[in-house]
Amino acid sequence: MTRFDDIHGQPVAVRTLERALTQDRLASAYLFAGPSGVGKEALAMALACARNCPNGGCKCPICERIRSGQHPDVRVFHPREEGNRNLQVEVVREEIRPLSQFAPFEAKTAFLIFPDADVSFPVQHAEAANAMLKTLEEPRPNLVFILIAARPERLLQTIRSRCQQVRFGPLPALTVQDILERHGVEPGVREAAVALAGGRADRALDLAREGRGEAMLNWALRLDQAMSGGGVAERLDLGEELARSEDRSLILDTLCLYYRDVAAAGLAESDPLDTLRFRHRADAIVRRARELGPGEAATRVERVERLNEQLARNANPEIALDALLFAFG
Repeated sequence: MTRFDDIHGQPVAVRTLERALTQDRLASAYLFAGPSGVGKEALAMALACARNCPNGGCKCPICERIRSGQHPDVRVFHPREEGNRNLQVEVVREEIRPLSQFAPFEAKTAFLIFPDADVSFPVQHAEAANAMLKTLEEPRPNLVFILIAARPERLLQTIRSRCQQVRFGPLPALTVQDILERHGVEPGVREAAVALAGGRADRALDLAREGRGEAMLNWALRLDQAMSGGGVAERLDLGEELARSEDRSLILDTLCLYYRDVAAAGLAESDPLDTLRFRHRADAIVRRARELGPGEAATRVERVERLNEQLARNANPEIALDALLFAFG
């Protein structure tokens, strides 16, 4: 029986590949498309194990060699570390094409895996992409390409058309919570990190580091307090500080989510806990909902979203932020 024990929160992708394995109908090329940090590369490695392991995926020497990058028939090609990071055409011609012509060497099926394929083969650097396309157009038996992309639209349409696409969505909040717990993240740090991660485990781990997610939430609470009752000097100082912050965009996203929670709490007929992103601050959010009301909270969501759009169009940050801070109260 095929097992993908370590893959959580992607039931559709798992079922698609399990069915292909069971029916012995693996495609010659796949495009795993979806946000980063949701298990795409992990599932690619799990598929290689499931195909080549006598037990359908376990902890045997074959699986350990695959997972550790020591198996000659399961190769992973990351983008370059320097420059634009796209793979050079020489890599395709001198490494990838020879492998595609002679592999597998000892396994049942060879796998060539390309994390961040949209970085390795972007449309604007088409030479390597076209060389790769030629390889995909000449599929051989027992060889599977897996291209992994957070932004598949950056790949040539002709490459996308040669691949069977498998969609990956954001991870459920409980799955991200479990991942943080397995990484030893303290409970008091998890909630804000999960709320701001957008279903991405990599982002949640980054936000959990040194309590960064909780710091973003505290920033949002400072802004809300200033907008509702702060003096002129306080608002101007806060706007200037936020304009200089490297986390400005994330702080505003956090403020938007906070007001969404306030609006949801104001509309809830009973316990609003299940509807809140920042559940660990439920008491404070419910109090704020009584003060603002859901309509005012929704208005503030719209105002922050409009500010984000203005900043994306290169509006002056200090002027735009001052306008937000003086719009209410």
